[in-house]
Order: sequence, then structure tokens, then C-alpha cells
Amino acid sequence: MNKILIYFLFLFLITATIPAIAQENSKQEKKSQFKIGLFYNSNLNYYGRTDSLRSSGIFPMAEIWFTKELYISGAPVFVHNETEKFNYAGTIATLGYLGKSKSEKFLSHIYITKPIYKENSNLVQSALKAQGNGNFTFLNKIINLSVGGDIKISDKTDYGFNGGVDHLFRVDLPGEVVLVFDPSAYVYAGTQQFTKTYYKKSNFLFFPRIDQQVSEEVSKLNILSYELSAPVIIAKNNLQFSINPSYVIPQNLVTVENRPELSERWKDMFYFTAGVKVTF
Repeated sequence: MNKILIYFLFLFLITATIPAIAQENSKQEKKSQFKIGLFYNSNLNYYGRTDSLRSSGIFPMAEIWFTKELYISGAPVFVHNETEKFNYAGTIATLGYLGKSKSEKFLSHIYITKPIYKENSNLVQSALKAQGNGNFTFLNKIINLSVGGDIKISDKTDYGFNGGVDHLFRVDLPGEVVLVFDPSAYVYAGTQQFTKTYYKKSNFLFFPRIDQQVSEEVSKLNILSYELSAPVIIAKNNLQFSINPSYVIPQNLVTVENRPELSERWKDMFYFTAGVKVTF
């Protein structure tokens, strides 16, 4: 019941925030757009956490932009690894708002994600049932500053926070080609919930002290990962190519003593996402 209440409170926050931000863009031209794309991720991970097979992923994507700010998207995910050559893992649906303030000094991205994974999916993030995100960026000519937060709903509810910096470079090339380069650095934090087991000494009257095993649920707010990335986008008219090389450094892995199958797998690693998108 508490999870449902939190989820609807977040929905209320979004529905209350979007109209206030959108009011500043009310004078802009509104035009519906349909976009399709195909993307490849070289190493699927969740804050640097990976499955045991270190899977890569291919995901086609379709987006409908009702206005310049409001959109809905869907992306089926196909996994490739040593045992699965091209296996459907699930679909991710997103409803979001992406817009700038009238002064163009403030960028907001608020969205709700609903993953629908197969029951036998091995992906680390497959336990996620729903997620709400809000990210806000203060734009300036020297460096952009971003802050954000999220609510992740699975069997339990976790809260996440992030902050980062980036600087956008834009180059107009011959033939109406635009090149964008955006080096970025981010830190991600969030709550982690796990079972902690320890032993304590207990005694009764004159009986010898004995070790008693105690297990308790623990929730901690920790740094989850640091990430460096350098997205590159090349666009011409309605065609867009992108590649986003990234290096992730996971932190505070949850481990279970003598149970490696229950412990998080991780690796400081380089990975990239590349794709093409067409707008109609």
C-alpha cells in the first residue's frame, strides 16, 4: 500500500509540474512528430552492475511527440550473449516531458518508465517494475549543471539521486550537417536494501555464552557509480546518427558472504551505445 501511495504522489508531482513548465513554452509552435530508431549497447549494465554473461543489447525504438515537449516511447530489448544470440528480454515504455524555460537557461526532463521484462530475464534491472525520474539542468556558456532524483519500484521501493556537469559543443558543417559533442561527468547515488547477518553473544544465568545468529533488513544511501561519457551526434535534416562512449565505475556493491550467486557482479568498464534515428 505504501508503494502505491508513493507512486501516485510522484505522479501528482509530475502532473503538477509539467503544466507550470509548459506554460512558459505556450507561445511556441506545437507540432506532432513520429520518430523511429535502432540502437546497440555493447554491455548492458545497471550502474555498472552486469549479469553473469555480460550481455549486449539491440533495441528498436518508436517515439510519438505530441508537442515539442511531451512524448511517449516504446523499445523492445533483444539480448545477445554466449548462450542467447538474439533473444527478446522485454519492452520498456516511457511517458515524458522534455522542455526549456522561456529564457532557455533551464532544461527539465520528467518521465515515468514502465519496464515489462520476461520472467526468466537474466538482466540485473529486470527486477524493476516502474520508475519515475526528474532531471533538471541549468544551462550556461561555461558549464551545464544537472541534478535529479528518481523513485524505483520493485519488490521494495528505492530512491535515487544524481548530479553532473557537461559542456556542449556544436559545429555547423557544410551541407546543413550539424555535429554535437557533449563531454559529461556524473555521479549516481541511491538507497540499497539488503539483509545483514551477524552473530552476537548471549548468555542466561550460569550457562555458557553462545553465538546467536541475527538477521536484519538494512537500507543505506550510498554512491552507486561514477560515469564519464562523451556523446557525439551527427544530424542532417530528419536523420540523426549518435554514439555515446562511456566509462562507468560502480561503487558499494552488495555482497553476500559465501554466496557469489546472490552477490552483485560488477566491473569498471568501457561501453558504448550507438544508433540511428529518423523523424517523420
